[in-house]
Amino acid sequence: MTTESIKSALESILFVWGDPLEAKTAAELFNLPVNDMLHILRELADDYEERRSGLRIREADKAFQLCTNPENDDYITKLVTPVKVKRLSQAALEVLAVIAYKQPVTKAQIDAVRGIKSDRVLETLMKKDLVEEKGRSNSIGRPILYGTTRNFLLTFGFESLDELPELEDIGSLVLDDDLEGLEMLREADPDQLTLPLTEE
Repeated sequence: MTTESIKSALESILFVWGDPLEAKTAAELFNLPVNDMLHILRELADDYEERRSGLRIREADKAFQLCTNPENDDYITKLVTPVKVKRLSQAALEVLAVIAYKQPVTKAQIDAVRGIKSDRVLETLMKKDLVEEKGRSNSIGRPILYGTTRNFLLTFGFESLDELPELEDIGSLVLDDDLEGLEMLREADPDQLTLPLTEE
């Protein structure tokens, strides 16, 4: 099977699949090494970019998803009835910021940074598939460790956590069409981090 025929098949798969397709899953379908499949998928994504297609292939954590070209958003908005995206609360943004930069992190550590309990906020972020459990700490009581999800990367447009802005450069990050963003974390040390006290 040629590279071009594999690309053709991948386009069909990505169109039908809808959700992010892991390179490992695609590699198994074609009996190829994962690294070879990663190369083909990234090459296919470049093909879309080069011909300024109305579609794009975005990557997040070695998973690939077909999406529309952001340049065409205005036309799509005119055609479809926009669905109002509920903004994340200030508390949710604070918790998400702490987890994003300090993961894996326990709830106690999150609470210590914020100066207020984060149970309900954490539950909300998990329901929105922005945060997930990442195992348990080896400390006393083996508390649950939390980290961000692949959906977090996709929502904020990151390929990996390495693309998170440097702490000193953060003003805000856009969530969908919202102008709400992650609040700036003022120190790199989780024990020194402080954020405004807020109600959940």
